[in-house]
Amino acid sequence: MKKADLFKLLLVAFAAFALVFTGCKDDEPDPVPTDYYEVLTTYLVAHDMDLTDVATDWIISADAVNTAGIANYYIIDLRASDDFSTGHIEGAHNTTLANVLTEAASADKPILLVCYTGQTAAHAHVACRLSGYSDCKVLMFGMSSWNADFDSWTANTSNQGTESANWSATNTIEANVTWSLPEFTATDTTGAEILEERVEYMLTEGFKGINASDVLASPTSYFINNYWTDADVNTYGHIAGAYRIKEDLGIEAGGLENLDASSTVVTYCWTGQTSSLVTAYLTVLGYDAKSLKFGANGMIYDALTAHKWTASGDYPYVTD
Repeated sequence: MKKADLFKLLLVAFAAFALVFTGCKDDEPDPVPTDYYEVLTTYLVAHDMDLTDVATDWIISADAVNTAGIANYYIIDLRASDDFSTGHIEGAHNTTLANVLTEAASADKPILLVCYTGQTAAHAHVACRLSGYSDCKVLMFGMSSWNADFDSWTANTSNQGTESANWSATNTIEANVTWSLPEFTATDTTGAEILEERVEYMLTEGFKGINASDVLASPTSYFINNYWTDADVNTYGHIAGAYRIKEDLGIEAGGLENLDASSTVVTYCWTGQTSSLVTAYLTVLGYDAKSLKFGANGMIYDALTAHKWTASGDYPYVTD
């Protein structure tokens, strides 16, 4: 066989091989993108870290802490260093919300998280619970409840809700709707690594609170979730246009589908402490979430017959 004929034969064979190879590549399905939300939520449920788990046995009164003895807790104080120096519970360790997990790593006993009002500490609680510190708790009402010298609560009680045209005195709560779940990306694809990354993101974002005055002025700018029972809504009313997702708000219960992930989700409760916990958890899951600061106490204080800020304790503290 002539060299020219051999060359032509090899060229034809190569072209045929290339055509077959290219055709096989074209037949291969595109890789399925990772559903990071699905991976994360599946991991959370499997490891008992659903929202309902994180919101169980998580808060403790100043009286109960004093009775149990402060020596039984590893106290992490999240207030500014100057305020910490002015006065703090004996033995407390001062750090920031962003660095709470670094401090928590040194804990050799159950963690007690302390802030000014109990609201920032609820964010820290979510970070700790989702990072394996299953016995941590928040000091209810923060240092405001420990001693009157640190009262940040009284000045923030208000009746601006009942005085607002955007407060509905009767139960006209919106019917729940099913929405799309949030989407986010991560640098890893395993549940544990995604969770670690999302918790760090939440802490970096800081305390995500919103003033009641801003929400009352323009409630249609937000997706508002009233985190009360239906009976309480009947008693007190609600912010106009609010939804009510409480009992089913979690991964397994399916209530997360009733939150609009395309909107800013504002949750309000009685004091802003539980709504802060919910907000931090939702932030981990990819929602744009905010907690209405001071809750109902900051909107309808005089009307409340329970779940109400009353007065500070008179427990001892030390200074630096």
